[in-house]
Amino acid sequence: MEIAKIAVLGAGQMGNGITQVAACAGYQVVMIDVKQDFVDRGLKSIENSLAKLVSKERMTQEAADSARSNISISTDKNSAADADLVVEAIPEIPDLKFSTFEELDNICKPETILASNTSSISIDEIAAATGRPNKVIGMHFMNPVPIMKLVEVITGSKTDEDVSSTVVEAAERMGKVALCCKDSPGFISNRLLCPMLNEAVLALQEGIAEPEAIDGIMKLGMNHPIGPLALCDLIGLDTVLHIMTVLHNGFGDDKYAPADLLKEMVEQGKLGRKSGEGFYSYS
Repeated sequence: MEIAKIAVLGAGQMGNGITQVAACAGYQVVMIDVKQDFVDRGLKSIENSLAKLVSKERMTQEAADSARSNISISTDKNSAADADLVVEAIPEIPDLKFSTFEELDNICKPETILASNTSSISIDEIAAATGRPNKVIGMHFMNPVPIMKLVEVITGSKTDEDVSSTVVEAAERMGKVALCCKDSPGFISNRLLCPMLNEAVLALQEGIAEPEAIDGIMKLGMNHPIGPLALCDLIGLDTVLHIMTVLHNGFGDDKYAPADLLKEMVEQGKLGRKSGEGFYSYS
């Protein structure tokens, strides 16, 4: 299976990052979102990122111009009709994912691979919304996409082997390391990461240590580049809560129960960096 054109659904932080790395790899990419303002902002983010890479001499101006020329934008999902691979990077809302994949199934060519950048929603459930479950796969990029090397490739129970190998090859062409796992709650990345983050929140909730101490112990003692509470703020406390809820419901085990403090902070709108306040304040 050959990939020449990629459609990225979603122009937010993840979507524009995926668009950028795909365009830098030489793919023709159309970035699609529901409002013109969204795609304009996403495109501006890409242009700023490329300019920064040029200024740091990590990319030539010629390469940046070439990447930019590979990108088009649209507010119409039908622009994905001739894509060989669609990567969905829309909000982590199950019903929205399912309805979007149902639409894409009707819009795209029968041979088009439909990939989701979901961090926690079941690939089998997403695939069930289509008539091509064998061509549905998870392609979980890490944030920030242009910097992080990993793509977690998640195969559903019906995903064809050639679909998996094609997606791995595409990720590697984008300069990523593609590592595969089977569909399971939280996959590998968030099944391991989010319980640790939740445990850090529980330690704070119980008054065992202050945020700076919890984060400092993990950074200096475990050689983590960022502490767990600061990482919660970066990811978004609402996202961490969502993933813990998926794990708790998926495994039916109370060891995955979200910390009460995490739930309280989300209810109060303290979501981390994106709201200006989480375990730390951001101005």
